Amino acid sequence: MNFFKIKTNWSNAEFTIIKLCIASAYLLIGSYFHNFIKDYYAPLLIVFGITLIWFVYLWLKKMKARNQ
Repeated sequence: MNFFKIKTNWSNAEFTIIKLCIASAYLLIGSYFHNFIKDYYAPLLIVFGITLIWFVYLWLKKMKARNQ
């Protein structure tokens, strides 16, 4: 499985996307247990979905560029 051995370089701005993705997932999990964050469930799910897709796109783009 060479897929997990491929190394990529990330700038700080690009690394912020994965941080935002992880943070929104953390808040989504927390909202399952707390009613305060429950009101923000839909916006957090949208942020998580967008940042997840964006992160995977950047990761695959970087892996493809590195292998050429």
